[in-house]
Amino acid sequence: MIFLYIVTLIACIFSVIADREKSIKALKVAVKKFLNILPGFLQMLIMVSVILYLIPDQIIAKYLGESSKLSGTIFGLIFGSITLMPGFIAFPLGGILLTKGVGYMSIAAFTTTLMNVGILTYPVEKEYFGVMPAILRNIISFLIAVIVTIVIGIFYGEVF
Repeated sequence: MIFLYIVTLIACIFSVIADREKSIKALKVAVKKFLNILPGFLQMLIMVSVILYLIPDQIIAKYLGESSKLSGTIFGLIFGSITLMPGFIAFPLGGILLTKGVGYMSIAAFTTTLMNVGILTYPVEKEYFGVMPAILRNIISFLIAVIVTIVIGIFYGEVF
């Protein structure tokens, strides 16, 4: 992450050297857009935090690990679709679930939908992208998650 900050800082310095006025104008536009999106983003972050607090990893592991492969995978697709999270949270959570005995298909279903599908984030997406793009993005992401889950199941010999 620090690498990205350094690269961004260097790019900004080169931009200011090349054309100071355009660079300042671009930074003002970026700050304005950031401030416009911030309330919705904070609202989404609070909702996600509350959901994660209310549903501990032990409950998720129970439904994903103790059930059959099919129902565990379906629960993984459903639980993961509730909210949207970045990979640096989803992958360690997947590792925790693996140590608790959850199968690879269920983890693939859970983490793929967790990073790509977001029911709780839909209001923010709808506001900024529109209704149809937000719905299509979530549907397509869900279908891709199902395909990834099946492929993982084939590779690990867990297909129903």
